[in-house]
Amino acid sequence: MQTRIPCSIMRGGTSKGAYFAASDVPADRAILERILLAVMGSPDERQIDGIGGANPLTSKVAIVGPATRPDADVDYLFVQVVVNEPRADYNQNCGNILAGVGPFAIERGLVKAADGETRVRIHMVNSASIAVATVQTPGRRVAYDGEARIDGVPGRHAPVLIDFLDVAGSTCGALL
Repeated sequence: MQTRIPCSIMRGGTSKGAYFAASDVPADRAILERILLAVMGSPDERQIDGIGGANPLTSKVAIVGPATRPDADVDYLFVQVVVNEPRADYNQNCGNILAGVGPFAIERGLVKAADGETRVRIHMVNSASIAVATVQTPGRRVAYDGEARIDGVPGRHAPVLIDFLDVAGSTCGALL
């Protein structure tokens, strides 16, 4: 049986991933994991039957939905789909994929764009911390073209600036 689920494929930083609205995917982790493995084509070292690129940098997922905290605009759950194992990892964040969350949230209508630039407060569910992405939105539309450069990514693109708030100890409980 095939299921249709809207998905955006976006590059964030030096990674590429599948972005889903939380309302479009099941909340049940077992069902969600089966779907994400199928979407990426895992477990297969080539991921030939999915959209994964046979590399951990291109086997990533963002699930974005309305915020569950008052200090955020959206929730972002990062999922690393393991290329050659039937497994998905929910234990880490990905700052590269985070860079696409703001544009995705604006494009999907989860956040209303301002004229010029839009600040999107993102609750990173994996670590229970907040990041603020500043997205270029001239004319209240997400800009993808620009002059920003990133090592490892060809060309120039619109910048997405990210401020991480109170992340010290968010994963291990302390900062040395």
